[in-house]
Amino acid sequence: MNKSLIALAVGTFALGVAEFGMMGILGNVAHSIDVTIVQAGNLISLYSLGVAVGAPMLLLFRNSPLKRLMLILSAIIFIGNLLTSLSPSYGTLLCSRFLSGLPHGAYFGAGAIVCSKLAKQGSGAQAVAVMVGGMTVANLVGVPLATMVSNLLSWRMVFGCVAAIGFLAFLLIKLWVPYLAPLPKSNIKGQFKFLSNPQPWLVYAGVFFGQASVYCWLSYIDPIMTQVTHFPADVMIWVMMLAGTGMVVGNAIAGKLADKYGVSLVTGILAASMLVVMPLLYFASPYKVPSLLLMFCATAGLFGIGGPLQYLIVKYAKGGEMLGGAGIQIAFNVSNAMSAAVGGLVIHQGFGLASPALAGLPFAAIGATVLFILHHKYDHK
Repeated sequence: MNKSLIALAVGTFALGVAEFGMMGILGNVAHSIDVTIVQAGNLISLYSLGVAVGAPMLLLFRNSPLKRLMLILSAIIFIGNLLTSLSPSYGTLLCSRFLSGLPHGAYFGAGAIVCSKLAKQGSGAQAVAVMVGGMTVANLVGVPLATMVSNLLSWRMVFGCVAAIGFLAFLLIKLWVPYLAPLPKSNIKGQFKFLSNPQPWLVYAGVFFGQASVYCWLSYIDPIMTQVTHFPADVMIWVMMLAGTGMVVGNAIAGKLADKYGVSLVTGILAASMLVVMPLLYFASPYKVPSLLLMFCATAGLFGIGGPLQYLIVKYAKGGEMLGGAGIQIAFNVSNAMSAAVGGLVIHQGFGLASPALAGLPFAAIGATVLFILHHKYDHK
């Protein structure tokens, strides 16, 4: 396997633990700095805000060599998470979480371009899948380990470890990624020109709605699995590892199929399959084995949709490739926040803890529709 892609994947692993790890240790953080859970939840929101703000900042580096840009971003991953581990107060922790989020979207955006340049002909989606695979592995082992380290030692050590991984990514990128020339020069207006075409908007809609279909349910996986499916709390670490395995498998298989049959077709089929998987998850929620199998399918679909579309946007963002790629992460994070709110709303309305699975159906239908339109009109292979 290409060592350069492994170097990039180490960075996405760090980003995955930094983003999703906080969810599993929020109670420990709140207790340590003496704030409420609701206040601690702002640490998740500030990270997402950093993602949204940091992605457009790529414009400031649009004329930089790609390797130098990836080194800058990995350095910010290191600094942001180191400051998080050392933050003495709630205020400084909010600031460090915002800083930690700044490189997230930019790293994926610029990284997708690097992958496309390093990949063999016809293997671009698979190359991006390797990079995105770092985040899937983070969900498989990194997040559960973060929870364990926080419970046994300290949440600060979690972010100290993430900082160390960010530093490792910096070293590996410096050693293994070759020099890559800057993208062709264009002015600020030229960077946004690609947005005048329908294709990138269809890609963003595919990410936003396709992944929201799963995240409505996944956002509440802990209470659903413990209170509806009746898994003991101490088993949830293994349940989450199986969910992470689904992400790894879905990302890898979808990348290979996308190179062979076309990105929009494969991701459209995966989004459409959620119209079957999510109702089955709802009706099977009281039963352990069916719930686990369907959870695996759902998380495989989640990253099977997102990974290949991160590659496809490079094709449809000529002149603004970095901004286009970073926009995928904005769509992903906004989708995550929105779907969690929708899932919480249906629970609050009294439809039951398992009801978010059904709330995701309209999003799956919209996601599949826009991706099939993209395939039929623009991306037919």
